[in-house]
Amino acid sequence: MKVLIVTQYFWPENFRINDLATGMKDRGHEITVLTGKPNYPSGRFYGGYGFFSKRREMHEGMKVIRAPLLPRGRAGGFRLALNYFSFAFAAALSAAFSCRDKYDVIFVYAPSPITVALPAIVLKWICGVPIMLWVQDLWPESVSATGGIRSAWILRLIERMVKFIYRGTDRILVQSEAFRPLIERLGVSLERITYFPNSAEELYRPVTLPSDAVERTLVPAGFCVMYAGNIGSAQSFETILSAAERLRLYPDIRWVVLGDGRMASWVRAQVTERGLSGTVHMLGRHPLESMPRFFSLADAMLVTLKNEPILELTIPGRVQSYLACGKPIIAGINGEGARIVREAAAGLTPSAENPEELANAVLEMYRMSGAEREAMGARGRQYFEIHFERNVLLERLDGWLNDLGKGVALCKSRS
Repeated sequence: MKVLIVTQYFWPENFRINDLATGMKDRGHEITVLTGKPNYPSGRFYGGYGFFSKRREMHEGMKVIRAPLLPRGRAGGFRLALNYFSFAFAAALSAAFSCRDKYDVIFVYAPSPITVALPAIVLKWICGVPIMLWVQDLWPESVSATGGIRSAWILRLIERMVKFIYRGTDRILVQSEAFRPLIERLGVSLERITYFPNSAEELYRPVTLPSDAVERTLVPAGFCVMYAGNIGSAQSFETILSAAERLRLYPDIRWVVLGDGRMASWVRAQVTERGLSGTVHMLGRHPLESMPRFFSLADAMLVTLKNEPILELTIPGRVQSYLACGKPIIAGINGEGARIVREAAAGLTPSAENPEELANAVLEMYRMSGAEREAMGARGRQYFEIHFERNVLLERLDGWLNDLGKGVALCKSRS
C-alpha cells in the first residue's frame, strides 16, 4: 500500500513515529512522510535545516517532504501557537501541491498539537483518501492542563476544531483505553475508536555494559534513580527536586536526569539554588541508541507527571521503554500509567505531585535487595512482551491499514 504519514515531528527529532514508519516500510508499504522542519525540543532548527532549505529528502527508503514552520523557540504560549498553526497551514499547502500521489491511506500521528490532522483533511477533500488518526494527547483537555489555557471561549473554539477533525477521520486509534469515553463524548461512535498503545523501539531491551563503556564515566557511583525524557511543565520536576531535598541524608542516592526541554534551564537553576548539585545530575540529551545502555546503569527508573485529571488517562511513553529494558520503575503518576506498573508488579507508584510519597518510594527501593529489584524488572519485561511488543502491534496496525484502504477502494469501485 501507499501510505502518507502526516506528523509535525519526525527524524532527526526523537518520536515514536520514526520507528513506526520504519516498521510499516519493512512490511512492504511505500511510505511518504509529510512533516515539519526539525526544531524540537531546543526550539531552533537542527543543523543543516532552515525555513526554505531541505524541502525533500530520503530517510531509510522513505520519502520525506518537509513543510516550513516557525520554530517553537522557548515554547511560550504564543510562540507555540505560531509553531502549531504555521505547520498546519504550510503542510496543508504542501499536501495540496506536493502530495498528489495516489495514496491508499493517510496515517496521522497526533501528539500535541491535534492541528497536525488539518493537512490530512485537506488532502482527503482533494483526493478522497481515508484517514487513520493516532491520538496521543487529548485536546482541549491537555492544553488546559499543561498549556495553561484557562479561557472558556478559547477552549470552546479548540473543542469545535477537535470535533471537526474527528468527524473528518475514518478511524481513530488511541494510546490509552481511558481515552475512549472522552472521544466518544465529542460525537465519535465507539466502532471508530480502537486501542493501539505505544510500544518501544527494538533497541530497548536489557543490556550488559562492558567495563570500559563511556556511559559508566557519566553516571555517578551510588544508588541511581534515573529519569529519561522531556523536561517540561507536565513532568512536575518540582516534585522530583522536593523529594531529593527530603533525602539529603542519603548522599549515595543519586538522581540522574537524561533529556532536555522547556523547563531544563529552570531545573538546573533550582539544583544549584537548593544545594542539590551533589545528588542531582543533569546529563542532557543523548542519542536514542544509547538509552538502554544508560538504563542498564540505573537501580530504578523514574517517571513523574502533574496531578491533573487528563494526565491520569495517558500512558507516558517512557513507561514502555522502562518495561522493555527490564528495570524496576518508580512511577509518581496517577491513573492508567500507574495501573500498568502495578498490574505488571514492576515497581512502586507514589501519588503524582507528592514529594513525600516519592521520597519514601525511592527509600523503599533503595532498601530492597538487588535480587528483589531484578525480579521487579523481569516481571516488567514479561508484561511488555505480552502487551506492548513492537512486532505484535505492527501486525495489528498492518491489518487495520489494509482493511481501511481496501474498504474505501471497494466503495469507489461500486460507485
